[in-house]
Amino acid sequence: MEHSPTSERKWIDEYHNGVRYGLEGKVLIDEKSIYQRITVIESSRYGKGLLLDGCWMTAERQEKQYHECLVHPALCSAEKIQKVLVIGGGDGGTARECLKHKEIKQLDMIEIDARVVQLSQQYLPSLGGKSWQDPRLNLKITDGITWAANSPNNFYDVVIVDGSDPAGPAKGLFNKTFLKNCKRILCPGGVFAMQSESPEAFRKIHIEIVQQIRQIFRYADPLYGSVPMYPSGWWSWTFASQNKPSYRNPISYRVAAVESKCEVWSERWQKGAFDAIPAYIERELLK
Repeated sequence: MEHSPTSERKWIDEYHNGVRYGLEGKVLIDEKSIYQRITVIESSRYGKGLLLDGCWMTAERQEKQYHECLVHPALCSAEKIQKVLVIGGGDGGTARECLKHKEIKQLDMIEIDARVVQLSQQYLPSLGGKSWQDPRLNLKITDGITWAANSPNNFYDVVIVDGSDPAGPAKGLFNKTFLKNCKRILCPGGVFAMQSESPEAFRKIHIEIVQQIRQIFRYADPLYGSVPMYPSGWWSWTFASQNKPSYRNPISYRVAAVESKCEVWSERWQKGAFDAIPAYIERELLK
């Protein structure tokens, strides 16, 4: 579908394997950066939304279903959370959720595409909120794969990968070399988190991601939730650690500090979301 900027309301769709996922709205901006096509739309249902290369990334009234579920299982369970790395996340939602945790002293956010940050700040300012001005945020416009490769051993308490689908500039975030570097730069007692696609719309990719993470980390489990605007509306995030599956056991004082500020995530929700693994996925992962 052509996404030329227009005041006319129409359907804006993501096409995937013979199915389309769309919102009725109007295109506010549609341009190509060095890396990808960036489209910002405005819908009556979910507010302003962002697409990269024609794929839904986020929207004002949908983003918490994604960002809370990626961030808080990791940050509520890692042994320490003073130094956190976010790779991707140029819309600012992951950084905002991270910075709800007062223990964080340094949040390195590595985003490859400056235009995603600029357009998100302009059109979707509620996603990043005050995080863009938070002195703990260290935003670097560079390649996250290279950043991970060049970071010191045992440096970060938590590593969060908030990448788009495994294509274009995000493709390298889904390979073993990158994942091994994420493990290397993670402190003992640290937690790794990564969005791991839809178990329905991206079934094969989802299983492969979880299998790869399990080959590298001693413990890894997918968590399942709903992001209605994404393909199939059914999404996953995978968490990993070395010494024990600590991501399954949130620390009570951290839960108490952030739970009331969340719309989706809670300790109870998290337990159910880990337990909601479909039988066919569980069988595949046991092979």
